[in-house]
Amino acid sequence: MSHFKKKQASTSQEIPTTSMPDIIFILLIFFMVVTVLREVELLVRQDLTRAENIERIEEKRLVSYIYVGPIILPGGQYGPTRIQVDDALVDPDDLTAIQNVMRQRRTDEPRLIVSLRVDYESEMGIVSDIKQQLRFADALRINYSTRRAEGAVEM
Repeated sequence: MSHFKKKQASTSQEIPTTSMPDIIFILLIFFMVVTVLREVELLVRQDLTRAENIERIEEKRLVSYIYVGPIILPGGQYGPTRIQVDDALVDPDDLTAIQNVMRQRRTDEPRLIVSLRVDYESEMGIVSDIKQQLRFADALRINYSTRRAEGAVEM
């Protein structure tokens, strides 16, 4: 019979977790302060037309916006009609950029909805050209963003 006793370490092996909630809370606040939600900086004027029958799109993540309107010049003046996709202006004479961007997005998200936000003074010819490029990109789900008219009913 042996009477040897296994030695046990006198120091504690546990990791102190008392300050863990404080650290997590500080990290949470840090990320809330530092995170910036992406917003599009409009480079063209957006005074949308008004409509009476409006339908709300429920899944906003499927929507990709194309802005059409007079370019905003320094001094609060407006220039010729331009097209904006995300934060970049597209040359109206070379609309294949829209086709390429929307084709890529359609590949990434097959249920893509393209929302045209067209200023009420914009030329319809540009809008027709954009729709043609969207057709070439196989982005066939298109809608127009509008404002609600007085007394309008949402469907």
